[in-house]
Amino acid sequence: MTDAINYTFPSPLQGYENLEPLTEEKAADGKSLLNPPSDTKSSAYSSFPDPLENGRRAGFDVHIYYIPNNAGQTKFAKELHERIRREWLADPKGKSKVPELRIYRFWDRPVGPHPVPMFEVNLLSPAEFGAFVPWLVINRGPLSALVHPNTVNEGEELRNHSQRAMWLGERIPLDLELLRGL
Repeated sequence: MTDAINYTFPSPLQGYENLEPLTEEKAADGKSLLNPPSDTKSSAYSSFPDPLENGRRAGFDVHIYYIPNNAGQTKFAKELHERIRREWLADPKGKSKVPELRIYRFWDRPVGPHPVPMFEVNLLSPAEFGAFVPWLVINRGPLSALVHPNTVNEGEELRNHSQRAMWLGERIPLDLELLRGL
């Protein structure tokens, strides 16, 4: 189901055809390649690329899993959930009612395609993704996390949770059959 052979992929050079060849010249560090100068940054800094969701649903979901019969993981997951809710506020003093990130309840049982309990965080912008994912890499402790995109195209939930997903820590096998046709 997650094999790349099941999907088609547009050329990554789409929109960049017929340009001057790139040089193999090295940059000042002697290692990286010298890229052509540009007056603008990639639009991916300010909005997710198509077909990712740029609206209310969020471009990415992060599911953070714990093993419920492991007391240490359960305690750590509850503490991490609380830390995320406290740290990722628009106002660190907690006076603002608008969180930076959308954070969901702490589940004590499996839900949907997730075979073990978890909690979910939504990332609504590239800036949130760029700040939260590196933070989670350092702070997730013994827990595993699934980071998957949300696309605007119908029928892509299976692909979003498998072929397009990335994992932090150990991969947890999802019940992908529940996503077929969504």
